[in-house]
Amino acid sequence: MPSATPSSYGPRVVLGVAGGIAAYKSVELLRRLCDAGYHVMPVLTPDATRFVGAVTFSALASEPARTSLYGDPTTPIPHTYLGQHADLIVVAPATAHLIARYAMGLADDLLTATLLASRAPVLLCPAMHTEMWEQPSVQENLATLRRRGVMVLEPVAGRLAGGDVGTGRLAEPGVIFELIERIVHGYRGPLSGRRVLVSAGGTREPIDPVRVITNRSSGRQGYALAEVAHRLGAEVTLLSTVELNLALDVVRGVDVVALETAAQLYEATMTRADESDAVIMAAAVADFTVKPSPEKLKRRDGVPRLQFEPTADIVADLVARRHAGQVIVAFAAESNDVEVNALAKLRAKGVDLLVLNDVNAPGVGFEHSTNAVTIYGRDESATTVSLRSKEAISLAILTRVASLLSQGAQ
Repeated sequence: MPSATPSSYGPRVVLGVAGGIAAYKSVELLRRLCDAGYHVMPVLTPDATRFVGAVTFSALASEPARTSLYGDPTTPIPHTYLGQHADLIVVAPATAHLIARYAMGLADDLLTATLLASRAPVLLCPAMHTEMWEQPSVQENLATLRRRGVMVLEPVAGRLAGGDVGTGRLAEPGVIFELIERIVHGYRGPLSGRRVLVSAGGTREPIDPVRVITNRSSGRQGYALAEVAHRLGAEVTLLSTVELNLALDVVRGVDVVALETAAQLYEATMTRADESDAVIMAAAVADFTVKPSPEKLKRRDGVPRLQFEPTADIVADLVARRHAGQVIVAFAAESNDVEVNALAKLRAKGVDLLVLNDVNAPGVGFEHSTNAVTIYGRDESATTVSLRSKEAISLAILTRVASLLSQGAQ
């Protein structure tokens, strides 16, 4: 019978098994984990027991398999016990049904309740027929979970149930085991071990002690990028012009540097750029500044004469001093001739990715919780990301960043 706390010293893994034909492969995964010294706590959904027996898992695992939220006199609150004692939760196979319930935050069986009751990293290993895997609803649910930090080992092509062939086959137990080993040693996603520098918000150039020149940027997209990058495993620094107590909160673990002017942003960016693997300039930086008056300008003194001068070109200087392998991302907020202007900026700046916003489009750009962008690569290839949350936009951008980093960028 299970004890109050796991007795072994190996990493503690909750092995969740959902109801699909690929559940038989979980037995081999369980054996590999136990042979490697892991303390494995199996949790089978009721549908999983239609394909595999709980007795098999109980015989091989470190603790008897659990299948229900209720009825275990030794563990009256099994989902909190499992969730609190897990170093990792692996669901293999993860069905479309399980993925949907997890994405919605439902806790209607022991496995989903355990997933919600844990702060441990989670690895989902989906398996389903090709048509199900390709359904937009399934992919959107997975995108939601990825944004929340859940890791997904995608299925492979091969023979499926019923003699069909296509993508949807559960990754082989050996492949899953190797990824588990990496996660236990600190891997948290495609940006694990990377340092990412993100800027957010509109800079403010003082005219006098009261007035400033600024723009409409709320900082929401930059904050979303910082949060999603952190969830993908990166060490993130956020350079922000937005006052946290007045506007946006940021996830724990992100280092936030408060600043205001374009000059301050330039200094903060250049100070930190050399140690960053990726720099994402989402802030809306003023192109011009003025020499501020030390005292408040008065109406009675007439219309003031403001002498404008250009601010430093942060992106151009970043590109000029970039180190090998570094990825630099710039943004372009345009209101007319958006593609022409974006491509002109891409060619002039020499960045790896340029993210275009058409700020006149409904629900796009400043102040909105949603966004729609076109991501241009250095070869001028364009990827359109339709209207969706700024977190989802961030995932699309950061997926490209992670891919470039894995290729060595420059």
